[in-house]
Amino acid sequence: MTDDDLKHIPLEHRHEELGGRMTPFAGFVMPVKYTGIKEEHLAVRNNVGLFDVSHMGEVEVKGPEAIKVVDGLVTNDVTKLVDGQAMYAALCNEEGGIVDDLVLYRLAEDHVLICVNAGNRDKDFAHMQEHAKGDAELVDKSDDYVQLALQGPNAEKVLQTLFDGEADELSNLKYYRAMYGGVAGVETLISRTGYTGEDGFELYIPAEHGEAVFDALLEAGEPFDMALCGLGARDTLRLESKYNLYGQDMDESTNPIEAGLSWIVKLDKETPFVGQEAIRKVKEQGPSRRLRGLVLEGKGIIRHGYKIIVDDQEVGHVTSGSWAPTLEESIGLGYIDIDHANEPTVEIQIRKRRVPAKVTKKPFYKRD
Repeated sequence: MTDDDLKHIPLEHRHEELGGRMTPFAGFVMPVKYTGIKEEHLAVRNNVGLFDVSHMGEVEVKGPEAIKVVDGLVTNDVTKLVDGQAMYAALCNEEGGIVDDLVLYRLAEDHVLICVNAGNRDKDFAHMQEHAKGDAELVDKSDDYVQLALQGPNAEKVLQTLFDGEADELSNLKYYRAMYGGVAGVETLISRTGYTGEDGFELYIPAEHGEAVFDALLEAGEPFDMALCGLGARDTLRLESKYNLYGQDMDESTNPIEAGLSWIVKLDKETPFVGQEAIRKVKEQGPSRRLRGLVLEGKGIIRHGYKIIVDDQEVGHVTSGSWAPTLEESIGLGYIDIDHANEPTVEIQIRKRRVPAKVTKKPFYKRD
């Protein structure tokens, strides 16, 4: 991809003015860091940080059968949602491969908003249009929003200073719930969700008002020493929380069962979904590999692509790896052949050395 092919988020100029280090990511020019990944990471864990995630895509589904249409596209059971509730789900192909993972919002009986990964915007929308069955219209709204993520223990305190409603409305908004409300005078979809493992909010703001709300958040965050954060910290935060990253930990060659996402697959829901029978077969027969967490027990850093070794045999590969600033150790995710997926320890091939690593199924970090 050349520079001419890169897409631009509405606030790119503000990030440049504020000292953000800009880099290509998922086809967009995005801020990867400001002061430094470790500092930004720890700010979110201990205080509050603000991310611009406007590269993410949004698809609106409206019509009398909006719920049914979306339910037939994704693995989770959308019919269980009530108005204002969010859900994590996967979009799969006929072979059960993961086209994308996404968060969807039931905004009304006839209105669903779907948030998709940046690099999959066009692919996802085409897939949805091809497989949608029912009386509802799908519209790509990706360019209509600026999406900001306010994350960390003090996220609510910062947002309260700009929230136009009663304070308890925001305080009572539960995890994976969303509502419309005024933020700095702008009607915004406020969602108590995130990709960091901390409390926080994702704000869907009309693009024409995005800069005004962003600047208002910067000002509101000053008394709290709020950090501006880039995608580098977002990646280390999600890895500590053991959240999969599409394109690294899963793709269309990966099924949800082996990727550790069985909990978002409802094979017996009323509406058949794309890839259902293929995934059912994997569940019945068992997957050939499993995604596992890895904690390095020696010197080095786990990196994407490193080989996983057991008894001198290659049994898998690392999909994500990094230094974990909160834990002060190197962690990673990787697929391990099913015969060795329950080994307590493995070795990671780091250049010419093999370094032992503990295998775990649990998140590396979980907030209190």
